[in-house]
Amino acid sequence: MSARRRRRAATEQEEEEEEEEEAAEAGSDKEVDLEERLHEVDLRSDLDIPDVPPPTDSTPEILKRALSGLSARWKNWWIRGILSLAMISGFFLIIYLGSFMLMLLVLSIQVKCYHEIITIGYRVYHSYELPWFRSLSWYFLLCVNYFFYGETVADYFATFVQRREQLQFLIRYHRFISFALYLTGFCMFVLSLVKKHYRLQFYMFAWTHVTLLITVTQSHLVIQNLFEGMIWFLVPISSVICNDIAAYIFGFFFGRTPLIKLSPKKTWEGFIGGFFSTVVFGFIFSYFLAQYQYFVCPVEYNSETNRFVTECEPSELFQMKKYSVPPLIQAVLGWETVNMYPFQMHSFALSTFASLIGPFGGFFASGFKRAFKIKDFADTIPGHGGIMDRFDCQYLMATFVHVYITSFIRGPNPSKLLKQLLILQPEQQLSVYKTLKSHLVEKGILQPSLRG
Repeated sequence: MSARRRRRAATEQEEEEEEEEEAAEAGSDKEVDLEERLHEVDLRSDLDIPDVPPPTDSTPEILKRALSGLSARWKNWWIRGILSLAMISGFFLIIYLGSFMLMLLVLSIQVKCYHEIITIGYRVYHSYELPWFRSLSWYFLLCVNYFFYGETVADYFATFVQRREQLQFLIRYHRFISFALYLTGFCMFVLSLVKKHYRLQFYMFAWTHVTLLITVTQSHLVIQNLFEGMIWFLVPISSVICNDIAAYIFGFFFGRTPLIKLSPKKTWEGFIGGFFSTVVFGFIFSYFLAQYQYFVCPVEYNSETNRFVTECEPSELFQMKKYSVPPLIQAVLGWETVNMYPFQMHSFALSTFASLIGPFGGFFASGFKRAFKIKDFADTIPGHGGIMDRFDCQYLMATFVHVYITSFIRGPNPSKLLKQLLILQPEQQLSVYKTLKSHLVEKGILQPSLRG
């Protein structure tokens, strides 16, 4: 038996040596697996990530000195708290400055998030000394932004475009120009392909396009929501922020039960506490915003004053109504009726999504970071990580709000339709007028005697 076992062991060893030789020959073209390459470029493993990251070099020196006597857990608490208050204060200031500044904020966040994700890929790609990955990534960002913002200009700035012949040409051939720009980048990518590195280059090409889908497309939806009325921008974003803060506070003080393995610090106590806090916050915050035209009116561009205006007769969503209270709640509160804005019921749907589904955007980001052995996307904000670490849930929320508006809220927009009609040539406008007039007569809205 012992001789047979020795022969079997020798045979197995010879087979292992042959497999190693075949692997070495197959790997001579340097097609290294992406995950193995990430280890080579010194990205940290899961075991290297501490529970509470120490202050980074970006932490202000005055904060380091002030918090030097605290434990790491409380130090991180205070750093996160102070920076959160600073960011919220800055957000309020931008809201005060108006819609245009909010659009610039969205664009700035989009570019920074894109930069953080692309940088992770560049760490892998750069070690191969292959051309054009970062340059092409930024080129594609410009192309996609040109397309989306051009579409926005055509939809919401029709009267402004009508007065400028140069812009009329750009709008008329906007999609063709956008496609031509993208094709240029596509051809540049094909020309940059290097023998023996094709697979990795296509990895990076896919990386760039998925990043564009996550950041640029979603940020465009955020701006679309803003044009529907600032309240559709503020309530969803604030709900996600409230849920993040409330879940952190409840988890910090009461968290005992782990929620998901992807984020070991997330607890059921934080998740549930964040849900109830967000629903209450969304209901109250919506009541406050619904009282002001500045927040509820669609954002429109006034070509005469060259300014964004938010003046209108508020829709039924933002007019106080009386509702009967369900019998069960009547028994508890003693109220038979309650006055509230219809939008507050929609805020319940938005808050629920922000609390129950929105965190999965954060879980997705956590899985992404673990896959590439990093703690945070960047160290831009001390105690928080990168900009993408703060806005991973916001992009998912933006898509939901856009779908929710188009499915349950938005009807035909006469103002937008009128703007599109004004772009038409005079003979086209006359044709539309005759067709509409004939239709109204047939419906009995206009009398036949009014013809001619």
